[in-house]
Amino acid sequence: MNKKTKKRFVAGAICPKCKAMDTIMLFFENNIEKLECVQCDYHEVQTEEKIDQAKRQNESVIGVFKPD
Repeated sequence: MNKKTKKRFVAGAICPKCKAMDTIMLFFENNIEKLECVQCDYHEVQTEEKIDQAKRQNESVIGVFKPD
């Protein structure tokens, strides 16, 4: 069964290669997040490790729970 990949544009994203705005699309292929620029040949693969690191940068610790 051929399944069509859903691709979506990232609003306000600027391509690191050609510097064009609103040309980056995001999609998943084999459970791997991929970015591509429709203006040039830039592409990037986001591994789960990269995604986890990016999420961790925006986190802050409120408190630490220590059970008795």
